[in-house]
Amino acid sequence: MKLNELKPAEGSRKVRNRVGRGDSSGNGKTAGRGQKGQKARSKTRLGFEGGQMPLYRRIPKRGFTNINRKEFAVVNLSALNVFDDGAEVTPAALVEAGIVKNEKAGIKILGNGEVTKKLTVKAAKFSKSAAEAIEAAGGKTEVI
Repeated sequence: MKLNELKPAEGSRKVRNRVGRGDSSGNGKTAGRGQKGQKARSKTRLGFEGGQMPLYRRIPKRGFTNINRKEFAVVNLSALNVFDDGAEVTPAALVEAGIVKNEKAGIKILGNGEVTKKLTVKAAKFSKSAAEAIEAAGGKTEVI
């Protein structure tokens, strides 16, 4: 066998029909799509159902999305026990400790669990129970 005798295996290569390449090709001009009509066009609108009322218009719409919504990163009291006694807990410290991935619009401390150490906690918001628990443990809360 020589290099000039190499051929692909039978059936491994398919000859593609190149449409719209001249009248004599047998599939020129309208490229096998016929004349006019929806099937002759290149595409239809997304969600188009042939004139039937589309699904996204048939389904009732409810509620709204508040574009001014602020989403807070939440932290439970039980997570604050990672810090040393007398430490200052700031949003940056929480991110560094890996308790919060990112601050979002601020950090809210929730009262789930118990805090056993005396901490100074600085956050955007506190739930009532969280603020009471921190102060009961001898710590301070500070709204940023």
